[in-house]
Amino acid sequence: MPETGAWIGPRIGIVLLAAGRGTRFGPEPKLLADLGGRPLVRHAAEAACASGLGPVVAVLGAHAPAVQAALVGLDIHTVENPLYAEGLSTSLRAGLAALPPTCAGAVVMLGDMPLVAPALLRRLAEAFDGAAAAIVPVWAGRRGNPVLLNRDRLAADLSELVGDRGAAPLLAGRPDVVEIAGEAGTSLDIDTPEALMGL
Repeated sequence: MPETGAWIGPRIGIVLLAAGRGTRFGPEPKLLADLGGRPLVRHAAEAACASGLGPVVAVLGAHAPAVQAALVGLDIHTVENPLYAEGLSTSLRAGLAALPPTCAGAVVMLGDMPLVAPALLRRLAEAFDGAAAAIVPVWAGRRGNPVLLNRDRLAADLSELVGDRGAAPLLAGRPDVVEIAGEAGTSLDIDTPEALMGL
């Protein structure tokens, strides 16, 4: 597998969304919860860095200093989203804007999905030829995350996203979305302490 920066094909960046408050998790910051001796968010970040893609941008908001500290030592560029309380769409736009224009596609990852493997990120990139609007993993008949977005083809629609929505509504019904086989980790995000304990 090529090292970061040596990817053959369209250059693919990664946006790690790590700005949310995680209110359903309880009073403690969800992304900092311990999983296997590491903060929850670090699992997704390490997968991003190990994928061979890049660059990787992490979008911070709630608990930004602590989340940034959880990412120390990783080859990740962080940006703060002062509008994070307005919803996920603001973080998505901030992360995409922070990627260099040379990235034709962007894999959008969620910081609370610790079981997404680097190999899955590579398979998303391998399925992207620059023409599809998006590459989406499917597991048990349902689309999941992360997704790879064609920055050029979706630019206008992404710029108009508002509220607590990601790209899923933009992709529904489009004929130019490519689906690939997902895995259990593409449908598992951690919203409660009970879900974390079940891993």
